[in-house]
Amino acid sequence: MGFRDEDLDSGGSDRLIDAIVAWGDERAIRDRLQQHWDAGADHVCIQPLRRDGTTLTDDDEKVLALLAPD
Repeated sequence: MGFRDEDLDSGGSDRLIDAIVAWGDERAIRDRLQQHWDAGADHVCIQPLRRDGTTLTDDDEKVLALLAPD
């Protein structure tokens, strides 16, 4: 995928994080998930990550439900 050793330093470069993490508002994340479907994925795993490292909350479960396919 063209990443360099430097992309792995200090928790990952912005370029690396943008490539492997769908982040942003609901529309941005939905668009990113759709890119996977459009590229031929037959399933997509959604794993919420909390910026502060705390455990998931009921709100996180609601977000997962919103992003789940119909």
